[in-house]
Amino acid sequence: MGLVDGDSESISLLATTTVSPIPNKVPKDSFHFAYIIYFTLGFGYLLPWNAFVTAIDYFSYLYPDANVDRIFAVVYMGVSFICLVFIVFYSHKSDAHFRINLGLVLFVLTLLAVPIMDVVYIHGRVGLYEGLYVTIGFVVLCGAADGVVQGGVIGSAGELPERYIQAVLAGTAGSGVLVSVLRIITKSIYPQDASGLRESARLYFVVSIVVMVICIIFYNIVEKLPVVKYYKDLKVQAMNMEEEEKGPLTGAVWRSTLWEIIESVKWYGFGIVLIYLVTLSIFPGFITEDVHSSILKDWYPILLITGYNVFDLVGKTLTAVYVIQNPKIAIVGCAVRLLFFPLFFICLHGPPVFRTEIPVTFLTCLMGLTNGYLTSVLMMLAPKVVQIQHAETAGVVMVLFLVTGLALGSVVTWFWII
Repeated sequence: MGLVDGDSESISLLATTTVSPIPNKVPKDSFHFAYIIYFTLGFGYLLPWNAFVTAIDYFSYLYPDANVDRIFAVVYMGVSFICLVFIVFYSHKSDAHFRINLGLVLFVLTLLAVPIMDVVYIHGRVGLYEGLYVTIGFVVLCGAADGVVQGGVIGSAGELPERYIQAVLAGTAGSGVLVSVLRIITKSIYPQDASGLRESARLYFVVSIVVMVICIIFYNIVEKLPVVKYYKDLKVQAMNMEEEEKGPLTGAVWRSTLWEIIESVKWYGFGIVLIYLVTLSIFPGFITEDVHSSILKDWYPILLITGYNVFDLVGKTLTAVYVIQNPKIAIVGCAVRLLFFPLFFICLHGPPVFRTEIPVTFLTCLMGLTNGYLTSVLMMLAPKVVQIQHAETAGVVMVLFLVTGLALGSVVTWFWII
């Protein structure tokens, strides 16, 4: 299995860099400000997707004949995947700082457009499917922005010590928890009619816009912090040394280097694909449409989604305490998660005792916990098996694997209703 056969010692050997940091000269992350910013960036770039998912109740009310959540998932993940492919192959010709700022601004504009269209054109009227097509267009733009921002932020964090990727990933889980909490609050205070669902959806998008503006400000601060500048300078030194050795990274030289990077992280990427193939084929479509509770009624999917998000955050936070250093163990864990397919199938079609709230809730929380922890482990380890000047590209490649898993999962989720 190549890289997967190694242990922590082999990982450290693979992570040999052209220029190594000098421990006593590494600037301190004062007040953990850089960590907080990377957490906020992770929190922010996933918030638009979470806003669309959490506003599904309103979109499903407007367009009752469409499987809105599954359509959004396929479109969003598919577009994000295409954008990431372009970034991977042409990142050496573009500036990550510009790409990330462009993506963040695009997030703000599309998130603004959805509630504006609702006020100007939809007015809460059911069956105006032209509005659905326009909304899908906004989902396309958000998916493109996600690919640009997610790839850039993970790539940027990949050039830094592992804790900063952990911060980004914990932030992504935190955004899910926030949106779930907002959903519980809005369901508690707003009537579950057209007006209440409309107000809830507006709140999700307004909160997302505010957070995205904060992300724009934070991102333009973080690269000026001493600890980040230190590692960026190391990268520049390594790039200059490599250019002297191999020449400019253009054409055949870049393609050769890129394939070496992909070869180095391929097993980590395989694990990530498995994780999200399983997760997105079950969550949120299965949770929101296929399981029901006579006790909890329409609270059931909301509480299940909240449980998943909370345990996803727990999993991604645990890697701040302990990280499995042997990737083989983590990848085997990813493969074991395939058992969620038959287990959830039993919850849907098996004996009545398995179709009750407790087994479904337990499996959902366990899926969130394993999703968070294993994702964080693999995403933290992968950029460290290449030289520092290629850590950003390795991070983007890992995001491409992640979105591949999401895209495959968003397709497989349709089989629950076939």
